[in-house]
Amino acid sequence: MNKELWNKCIQFHGHDCPGLAIGFKACEAAMEKMDLKFSSDEEIVCVTENDACGVDAVQVITGCTLGKGNLVYRDTGKMAFSFFNRENGDSMRVVLKQTKAEMSREERERYILESPAEEIFDIKKPRFQAPKAARLFNTIICEKCGEGAPEHKIRISDGKKLCLDCFEEYTRGW
Repeated sequence: MNKELWNKCIQFHGHDCPGLAIGFKACEAAMEKMDLKFSSDEEIVCVTENDACGVDAVQVITGCTLGKGNLVYRDTGKMAFSFFNRENGDSMRVVLKQTKAEMSREERERYILESPAEEIFDIKKPRFQAPKAARLFNTIICEKCGEGAPEHKIRISDGKKLCLDCFEEYTRGW
């Protein structure tokens, strides 16, 4: 385990925890098995299926970020990460296995960090392709609030172009 990199993840995230360890270990496995290097642009893509602590480790270790468009949030709620190498087409999906053992928070973190990746994860091929490279969208001004939003996030209601905040049917589960 690269303790310097682990400490960098802790510093970025704000504290150590089992969730951060999951992301750290998933990235460690992907970087090693796929022979990946830190992504300065969009060479590597990570599709995360959760918005938990481990995603911070993904950003620190792989260089995948929402801003570059190579960190994609696919909201299934699963503790799963799919990694794609755009340069050679290689891919890998890492899914946390469930453990029945009762452990304290500290024991669970240590278990995750010290166990072989194959013991804590199911490692397989993703069932989907790598997302397309990030693209820029035209900005449309909402006809209700006057704020700009990318064209793919605009909805038409009663003939008006509305952002998602102003589109009454859009709730995202809230």
